[in-house]
Amino acid sequence: MNLDILTPDKKLFEGTTDRITVPGSDGIMQILNGHAALISSLGKGDVKVNTAEGEKIFKIEGGVVEVNGNKVIVLAE
Repeated sequence: MNLDILTPDKKLFEGTTDRITVPGSDGIMQILNGHAALISSLGKGDVKVNTAEGEKIFKIEGGVVEVNGNKVIVLAE
């Protein structure tokens, strides 16, 4: 699936992945290929992205995640 991680200042990540772990406001969520459509607020924590090169970790202070089809957008603070 395609993933974009954006902050107000820059794009942290743009690429493909088969698994994303995000710090939801009510707990950790994992998003896999074919996930149902979703919009959720995010809390402080790590966004973990599984890529062909290995796992990448991005620290965020909060934000929003949107899943639609196999497109995921993380708007992070």
